Amino acid sequence: MKLIETKLKEVKIICPEVMKDDRGYFFESYNYKKFIENINFVQDNESLSKYGVLRGLHYQKKPYGQSKLVRVIKGKIQDVVVDIRPKSKTYKKYLSVELSDENKYQLFVPDGFAHGFLILSDEAIISYKVDCYYNMKADLGYRFNDPSFNIKWAIDD
Repeated sequence: MKLIETKLKEVKIICPEVMKDDRGYFFESYNYKKFIENINFVQDNESLSKYGVLRGLHYQKKPYGQSKLVRVIKGKIQDVVVDIRPKSKTYKKYLSVELSDENKYQLFVPDGFAHGFLILSDEAIISYKVDCYYNMKADLGYRFNDPSFNIKWAIDD
């Protein structure tokens, strides 16, 4: 497993070691002992969306903030995280990463960041682990086109 640092220091891209042969492939999608931080993920989520669907920018307010480990099982997405921590040096800065079933990259999104994604393939199945259970009363978000973030989305409809 290789970790790639990003311009948002706490956000990491995880590149798993994929072993391929004529039968297919195998990779370790998560290993507690090898992960960036020893986070106790408590819930796995999966969503299916069609081309052009944009989900987010979501987060949960404290004390229900969630760290996420996001990956694409099928398809391709533009995954975006925004630093929403007012005292951070990277406050309101965003990171955009392409995740796909081909590159098998995963994105670690720590608590304190809003998260969203745009579907770039006909459809995509996204899986993500979270370290805090979903709490509807703590669920908040920003508009995908909030001018204070100035996110460059891959589809401009």
